[in-house]
Amino acid sequence: MSKPIRFYYRGEIRQIADQPLTRTVLQYLREDLHCTGTKEGCAEGDCGACTVVVAELCGDDAGAEQLDLRSVNACIQLLPTLDGKALFTVEDLKQADGALHPVQQALVDCHGSQCGFCTPGFAMSLWGLYLNLNLDNKGRGKGGGSACTPSDRQIGDALSGNLCRCTGYRPIIDAARKMSALPAAPFGRAALIERLRGLRRDASGEAAGFSTTVGGQTFHAPRTLEQLLALRAAHPQARILSGSTDVGLWVTKQLRDLGDIIYLGQIAALKNIVPDSGDLEIGAGVSLEQAYAAICRAYPMLDELWQRFASLPVRNAGTLVGNLANGSPIGDSMPWLIALDAQLVLDSLAGTRVLPLEKFYLDYQKQDLRSDEIVRAVRIPLPRTSAAGAAGPILRTYKLSKRFDQDISAVCAAFALTLDPGNGQVAAARIAFGGMAATPRRAAAAEAALIGKPWDEAAARAGMAALAQDYAPLSDMRASSAYRLRAAQNLLYRYWLETRPVDPLPAHAVRVFGLPAEVGP
Repeated sequence: MSKPIRFYYRGEIRQIADQPLTRTVLQYLREDLHCTGTKEGCAEGDCGACTVVVAELCGDDAGAEQLDLRSVNACIQLLPTLDGKALFTVEDLKQADGALHPVQQALVDCHGSQCGFCTPGFAMSLWGLYLNLNLDNKGRGKGGGSACTPSDRQIGDALSGNLCRCTGYRPIIDAARKMSALPAAPFGRAALIERLRGLRRDASGEAAGFSTTVGGQTFHAPRTLEQLLALRAAHPQARILSGSTDVGLWVTKQLRDLGDIIYLGQIAALKNIVPDSGDLEIGAGVSLEQAYAAICRAYPMLDELWQRFASLPVRNAGTLVGNLANGSPIGDSMPWLIALDAQLVLDSLAGTRVLPLEKFYLDYQKQDLRSDEIVRAVRIPLPRTSAAGAAGPILRTYKLSKRFDQDISAVCAAFALTLDPGNGQVAAARIAFGGMAATPRRAAAAEAALIGKPWDEAAARAGMAALAQDYAPLSDMRASSAYRLRAAQNLLYRYWLETRPVDPLPAHAVRVFGLPAEVGP
């Protein structure tokens, strides 16, 4: 049965039954509610002028209910994805006594705004950071009332999706440092949790989730994996939607008709991160931010890629499995996952199929996915030592782009070599690149040139030369074919410099962003 979308906004429960199902949250705010504090800049999730905060209930490791607060881009979030959640915009920052919120006051005090167009987005990004730093899950101040000043990394991450063209970032960063030192502003977290409990579909006997139909288009939001597989079998042409960080652009930029939609965001079973028999299994509903936080505990060398993967609002909304299922040849997750020999778990009513990620990509935007299947999870091998005493692969990944933050890669490289502890030779090699072919792909010739050779400069040079046999990259707006090939070869050489058995170079010697404070310009 068609049911209205229900969510909490500005002190009340909103019910929507007649809006187009691909209407964005931003359109609804500005055009229907006339809440114009949230701005439209790029309509593709890049500028951050439309940043809002979405809250939903989730469970912690002990099974207790927690409130998850995440900044997202309203311009690419479809309205039905708000069902059961709470929405906060810049209008919510006004205090009951009319005073400015500490985030707003800090922006004023530090002169963090000039033209002001981008300011609401900055304020919402900082508000999300403020709440997550200074309030525990019951809405109380952390640390016995002491302020939690964000680190430079936390500030940079929080603001990575916000662009400013006139103020400059220094005063905005100053405001981020100052906001926690101002008198704390209350936040009714406990009351909000109760509101969200009342919005749950299972609380009102709607255990099957909800479906809503407008203009002949249906939006399905199942609550269980079983319901999802049944819907997929019944509607093989329906569009699978998770974070909407790519599909949202199909609507706002390409004006595509998505047809019927099956949304994964209400299925708790897809939001699990589970260590399983030496692998880390990450479900299809786990956000990129949560996924990379878990992955970097096992592979800390991926920390820079985590920081540089899109922006925080995109990582908060998008999912790792969605990034893999999308199959973009320039996706930043695929190269290192292929290098680690990750596997996809594909489910249908007929059963489960496990497929190596590298075999999933058949051609440009063409994947080995049957019409009745969904990608349920990705399994990532955890670091281990072999029976012969060889340590797990030496993993490195490198991203080349024109900007540090929030930019698409020209080349993304991942290297995972295993060295024989007895003779120092390369026992196994897995090398994968994005941006070099129509799909993310391994470098078979380069791998063959390395295996069985001592890990020395001669082997590295041989591997570099062999890359010309593996790839004939295209030229486009991001890079020329010649640049991509040369860059790929140089990245292999950099990998050797960092991992060579004798005198490996430290980070600051090979990475411009890794320069320590004591090393001068």
